[in-house]
Amino acid sequence: MEHKEYGYARVSGRNQHEDRQMIALENLGIRSDMIFVDKQSGKDFEREQYQALLGVLRPNDVLFIKSIDRLGRDYREIIEQWRRLTKEMKVDVVVLDLPLLDTRRGKDLLGTFISDVVLQILSFVAENERVVILQRQREGIDAARRRGVKFGRPRRPLPKNFPKVLEQCRAGIITIAQAAQACKMPTTTFRRRVKMFLDENDAIGG
Repeated sequence: MEHKEYGYARVSGRNQHEDRQMIALENLGIRSDMIFVDKQSGKDFEREQYQALLGVLRPNDVLFIKSIDRLGRDYREIIEQWRRLTKEMKVDVVVLDLPLLDTRRGKDLLGTFISDVVLQILSFVAENERVVILQRQREGIDAARRRGVKFGRPRRPLPKNFPKVLEQCRAGIITIAQAAQACKMPTTTFRRRVKMFLDENDAIGG
């Protein structure tokens, strides 16, 4: 039966490149217009290109991916997408990094069983690797903070009139809204900067 061949690539952030995945897919002879690429997090599957791909896939089509973790970021999501593609949509999936995960072959009961077992093991391993990486990142950030490393954008300096405006506001001479306007800040920002200002000065005074 006639079928079409597609490729799917995903990178986790917009500052990453899909070149390695694209080269592998194009080396198979898949046309560039048949390769769908998403440049965003795999946190969920409400992704434009992935959804577009699902819209064109038909039974007996073949989908090529470089590695199993392109289907998701955790065990549950990978299994769910594999089931959706192979069981519901009747699409063949080929994982280039692991020849055992090629549903074009071994379509008998034993072949299907082996493929499913390998998939579940690898998905579990992929999820645990992600958990370990996130844990190491958190530990690294905590260690850096203990060394005094600051994260995020530098805080904007307070306007020169801030102390005087704050004093008037605390004395009831002007309202918070008027004080925020005088400092050219949104009210919520003014409240936050007041709290930080007071906390810092209390710490210095203590």
